Amino acid sequence: MMLLKYRKYKRIFILMADVLLIFLSFVMANMLLHEFRVPLIDQGTFSFYGIVIPLSYVLIFYAFGLYQSLWTVAGYYDYRNVVMANVISGLTVNLLSILLFNGLISISVIIMGSIMALTGTLAVRMYFRIYRRLLLEKLPRKGGVHSGLKKVLIIGAGQAAAMIIKEIRNHRELLMEVVGLVDDSEFKQGSRIAGYKVLGKAKEIPALVEELEVDEILFAIPSLSHEDRRRVLDIAKTTKARLKTLPGIYEMVDKGINISSIRDVEISDLLGRKEIKLNNDKISEYIRGKTVLVTGGGGSIGSELCRQIAALQPKKLIILDIYENNAYAIENELKRKYPEMHLLTLIASVRDQKKIDRIFKAEKPETVFHAAAHKHVPLMETSPEEAIKNNVFGTLNVALAARNFGTEKFILISTDKAVNPTNIMGASKRLCEMIVQTLDADAEKTEFVAVRFGNVLGSNGSVIPLFKEQIKNGGPVTLTHKDIVRYFMTIPEAVQLVLQAGSYAQGGEIFVLDMGDPVRIYDLAENLIRLSGYEPHEDIEIKVTGLRPGEKLYEELLMAEEGLEKTPNELIYIGRPNGFDKETLKETLMMLKEKIHDEEVSSKMVKELVGSIVKTYTPDLR
Repeated sequence: MMLLKYRKYKRIFILMADVLLIFLSFVMANMLLHEFRVPLIDQGTFSFYGIVIPLSYVLIFYAFGLYQSLWTVAGYYDYRNVVMANVISGLTVNLLSILLFNGLISISVIIMGSIMALTGTLAVRMYFRIYRRLLLEKLPRKGGVHSGLKKVLIIGAGQAAAMIIKEIRNHRELLMEVVGLVDDSEFKQGSRIAGYKVLGKAKEIPALVEELEVDEILFAIPSLSHEDRRRVLDIAKTTKARLKTLPGIYEMVDKGINISSIRDVEISDLLGRKEIKLNNDKISEYIRGKTVLVTGGGGSIGSELCRQIAALQPKKLIILDIYENNAYAIENELKRKYPEMHLLTLIASVRDQKKIDRIFKAEKPETVFHAAAHKHVPLMETSPEEAIKNNVFGTLNVALAARNFGTEKFILISTDKAVNPTNIMGASKRLCEMIVQTLDADAEKTEFVAVRFGNVLGSNGSVIPLFKEQIKNGGPVTLTHKDIVRYFMTIPEAVQLVLQAGSYAQGGEIFVLDMGDPVRIYDLAENLIRLSGYEPHEDIEIKVTGLRPGEKLYEELLMAEEGLEKTPNELIYIGRPNGFDKETLKETLMMLKEKIHDEEVSSKMVKELVGSIVKTYTPDLR
């Protein structure tokens, strides 16, 4: 309410100032051209100067919207309108003088008066911007920076930095004040960007943060390679300043730079992964215009698959999940974003063979992404029969339906834990891969493949959400071993590569995604604590609890006997496993199916039977 009153009074002030300045401009022009002799002013002359001229100007100014503009943030088009309104007003005054007042005032007076009126009305409007800047400059300072403002050091001295400085200046409510910039370019050292000095290179960030008492570091080089980005951020995160960043260059092209672009640095920014290059034409061939089914479509991987598939214009997208809340959430999201898309959400369990068959018979999906699975290693160790029922026989149900009802592509989402598995979850996924390869050998139409990758940041099974919750609660952050190592990838990255791998499928392949460099979980925990604004071991404790059943220190992505074969994408490889007899697999699967439904079966028995099928699995029988 106060803001509205302020704007109302400001507009009244501008209008009154315009009337006075326009009147004085023409009176002064008349006096100047008559050597400061005040001419005889009769009633007609006074009416023309005092009423007709100001009223003409005000009406034309109103028509140009000059009393609706917010002049504290006025730009080129606002000032251009002021000039145009003044020119038209001057012409109107001249026309009225000739038509209604028999040329009461000379053309020279009108020209001079119009120029003076233009100068005055422009000055009034520029006053608000100048006053606002001067007022900010007069704020109390401490150490050269406004007291109460967050001191910001910007990494980068390019166009992005200049634009973000402008945004910071225009949004003083953020209480941010730039203290300087750093850039590794020799050419830029000591130069000034938007009035701020380049104080040094990235290696000097810790010293500058200490010397200038910096509160926040803002990374503003969106075009920097992922490797260099990680190098610079690794230096910055050693300080106690909070890290913020602009998004990557491709997002900046789409959305531009504004104050809302600034976000906290996340763990994914520190991974330094290679940029993913996709052949979208190849992906579109098996998605666009097709009926696509995603099992586990409400999960972290499944929901992202649905998002990216929806963008590729399928004929119909079917989301299948047993958990209704997740399925409902992704359904609503996609309906908002793609209201014209044919979307079908089904609640069903992949364990229910008859229901799965009915769905395939009715919908006849041409492409199937099978993401439904139990994934939590410790939980599956204590309930191994559930891992087998859901992962192995759920996969078998969906895969058989795909073969029987003419699906073109069946893509299994697998895991690095399937390689030399030490836990029942990994062994169950290895069994899924074996099923897929066995069915592919018998299928006439369907291409069966699997895509194997490691941990994804932010997924339901990822350690990141757990760490964040522990940090939020004040710690301690718990991990099972100080030297435990994992491969990480963001969910969108993983799904992009899954879609690309599907385009290379000819049947029987296990695609292996390049997960980049392995990440030490202990370092991950320290980084996450720092990114949350705390100091590890001081503010938040890190506690090592010991390896859990079935957990191993190092994950492998490829079995030794598989070998690697390149694909057109440098981040996707093909492994061709061997060493298992397909007929024996079919027989032992039937035996396994009987055993897991036996009321007398024990966890030990299930693990032993799985171990007899998956020769690389060494079960923990404690």
